[in-house]
Amino acid sequence: MSELKLPEGVRIHEAKSAGQLAQDLARDVAALLADRLARAERASLVVSGGSTPVPFFQALSLAELDWSRVDVTLADERWVPEGDPASNTTLVRRHLLRNRAASARYLPLKQPGETPEQGLAAVREVLSELTRPIEVLVLGMGNDGHTASLFPDAPELLEALAAGTPAPVAVMTPASQPQRRVTLTYPILGEARHTLLHLKGHDKLETLARALAHPGEVAEMPIRAFLKPGLAVYWSP
Repeated sequence: MSELKLPEGVRIHEAKSAGQLAQDLARDVAALLADRLARAERASLVVSGGSTPVPFFQALSLAELDWSRVDVTLADERWVPEGDPASNTTLVRRHLLRNRAASARYLPLKQPGETPEQGLAAVREVLSELTRPIEVLVLGMGNDGHTASLFPDAPELLEALAAGTPAPVAVMTPASQPQRRVTLTYPILGEARHTLLHLKGHDKLETLARALAHPGEVAEMPIRAFLKPGLAVYWSP
């Protein structure tokens, strides 16, 4: 970890195992949400899909929070039916929205429609209920430097990353991916009060090092848009 040249204001939390990291991350996310709920009526949590966050979801579902006052949604979603193995909503319902967290208000990004374009208006309507700004945003990162569905090879990337993009959600069609997707855009993701990057494996450290080496080239590795003061990186082997 010591070889990483971190920007000022970016910190790294390291754990010896993925299981321990999941517990640490769940503890810290719960504390941030609890702090917000002590001062506001509602708080929002935005999470990412994939296999890495599953133990974190399971640990967080047990947190003693007033979950009925928490909005939960995804940073991105594949345009597949709920129940499909590729569905992030299915993952979140199975592992996070259970136990104490079962009473959270979930705002699904997958809405009716054969294509993301057909469902986009409904997605925007659902997101209008999200408590903003996002209180806690938990991102992942691919080895190509993507985060959420902000893929380097998506034709829609620059618009989704633009600070002036008015829409909170965008359709993404990266050639490298089998499914079409929707993603929250940078303006809504970038306004989060607390952004945490959850990584597992030495390959992700190597990817992060590449991203840190050339911070200005955001379109090449979109994760660079989030490598700024206030970011907390959670990593385990």
